[in-house]
Order: sequence, then C-alpha cells, then structure tokens
Amino acid sequence: MRSLSVAFDTDSDPPSTRRVGDQSSMMEKISGYFFLFACQILTMPTYTGISSEAFRHPLDQQAEQALRSVPGFDLVTRKFVEFVYERPQLVYLIGNSIQVGPRQYSTLYRMFRECVRDLDIHPEPTLFVNQNPQVNSYALGQEHPYVVVNTGLLDLLNEDEIRSVLAHELGHIKCGHTILIQMAMWAMNAASLLGELTFGLGNLVSNGLIYAFYEWRRKAELSSDRAALLVMDDINIVMRSMMKVSGGSLKYAHECSLDEFIRQSEQYQELDQDNLNQIYKLFLYNGAQGMMLSHPFPVERVRYLQEWATSEEYRQIRQGNYRRTSAEGSVNVKAESPPNEVEKLRRQIEELQQEINQIRSQSENL
Repeated sequence: MRSLSVAFDTDSDPPSTRRVGDQSSMMEKISGYFFLFACQILTMPTYTGISSEAFRHPLDQQAEQALRSVPGFDLVTRKFVEFVYERPQLVYLIGNSIQVGPRQYSTLYRMFRECVRDLDIHPEPTLFVNQNPQVNSYALGQEHPYVVVNTGLLDLLNEDEIRSVLAHELGHIKCGHTILIQMAMWAMNAASLLGELTFGLGNLVSNGLIYAFYEWRRKAELSSDRAALLVMDDINIVMRSMMKVSGGSLKYAHECSLDEFIRQSEQYQELDQDNLNQIYKLFLYNGAQGMMLSHPFPVERVRYLQEWATSEEYRQIRQGNYRRTSAEGSVNVKAESPPNEVEKLRRQIEELQQEINQIRSQSENL
C-alpha cells in the first residue's frame, strides 16, 4: 500500500491554553488526511512480489528469443562485457545532471519511490534529471540501474503523467531490458564504425543483428507500457502521456483531445486494409527515412494498451492473482484472497470519527 507522510503544524502554546475549537479543527484536518490516505490505498495498487513475466508482452518475449538466435549475438555479448562498463556512464550523470533525492526534486523522488514500491523493484534504482529540452526519458544499467528524465519532459507533463513515465521506465528495469538496450546501442555504434574498430567484430555485426535489436527494442516498449498501466490503474493517464510526448504543447495543451488521439489510432490501424500501407509501415520502422525507429508509433502503443486493459489477464493481476518471484525465480501461485484492508480501514476511520465527536461534545459542554 502507499504511504502518506503528513507534517502537522503545531502552535507553541501549551495544551492547557489551546482552544477546544482549535483541537476540533485539527482533528477534522487529521480526518481529512486520513480519508485522502484511504483513497490512495483504494486507487493506487501495489503488486508485492510481482514477476515481470506476469505482464511482459508476448511480442517482447518472442522478439528477444529471435534476437538471441541471430548469428553474431553471442559475440556481441562477449565484446560488450569486455569493453563496455556502466561506471563511466554513472560518473558522467553524477557529474553532469541532478541526482534526485529527498532534498533534491523531492516531489519527483516521492513519486519515483512509490512506483519502485508498486512494481516491487529491489534495490531502488537511481533517478537523474538531465538539462535537455527534448521530451525524453530512458532507463539503463544492470548492476546499478538508473532512470534519466529530461527537463523538457518535466516541463510538458503534469504529475500524473510524469508518474506514468517513471513507471514505464521502471518497467524496463523490472523486465531486465536495460542490459539488452545498452548492448543494442553499442552494437549499432559498432556497426557504423567498423572501419575504426579493433575489437575483431568484422562483418559479424550484421544488418540482420541490427534489425533484430531494433525489432526487440520496439516490442520491449509494449511491456513497459503495461507496467505504467499497472501502476497508474488509469489508462487515460498513460495514453495522455503518450499523446503529449508525441506532439504536446504547453501553450496549446487545452486544445489537445485524447478522444481525437484515440480516433487517430483507429485510423492508423485501418490503413492496414491496404497491403501497400503495411509495406510502407515496415519500411518506416526500418530506416526508410534515414534512421531506424527504436519505439513503436504512439498510436500503435495506444491500441496494444487498450487491448490489454480490457483483458482477463489484466483483471486477474488487479485482483492479486499474478505470477510472483521467489528465490528460485518466477513461479506461478494460486490466487489468494486479498487482505481485508478496506474493512480494516473503515474501522479505523470510524474510531477516528468517534474521537472527533467526543471532542465536539466536550466543547459544547464548556
């Protein structure tokens, strides 16, 4: 469950000199915070012990299997481990960005820690804010995973949408995507600099391997979108963040319609009725405009997420029936009856209300 830290202002007068009305007002304030806490518990789920296999998209799994079977993958893996390290990247981020913490971007840190807890990620990754107007974020690192968000993204999105993005990036870490993403980036750079490399890769960094890396990276995004939905439990927030990252504007945000963006997604799918359009889509993803795309088009991500949001699989996870991790790895467990947190919470609220009523009664008798 989510925790809510509330700091109460206290006056300097001793209790005996305080007015009963002030006490009653404070109790009402406490009651208000308590109800807020109750709402958070009921609306913001936490998935204790969840395995990434519980929500990982099948296309992500299939694409990874295909990637690992491509000739040259094992060699790239060995060379990556030999020549590439996480530490230089962390040194760069620590030296050239802001590391988020309790006293540095405290609101962002609170949201980040809540997402970490909701997806049951251990240990806690590091969060950095990078000065960059590009609306972007990413997750990397294996032994020391981290998430980086650009200031452009923070300036464009509201807090709910930022939380959705944080959950998405943490989904990459939860699914173990980050090491493959780093390998993909390194292999792509290696392929473009073969004439200067002395690592012995030669032509083994083939076009087929690069295509496989890109195909997997696009499918991996679908799993992380599911992680964002699990944390937010509100598909509109997740889709709205996708819309804003696609073409949102601070100045004209009030003129953007999520309903219209969803209709745009439907129109995009209708293009597949023409086989030629399907070929165009394939070319666009794989370098037709001078670069290969590492992410699916946002309108496609919307469709995949909508399908999962109405699935039985998603409903079962929301009910607490999901695949969990153990010391031996991921295992299937039987659905357990969810703890009666709601009834317990109602009793606590009733007890608090009784105390408030007693204070009011005492004040009326004075």
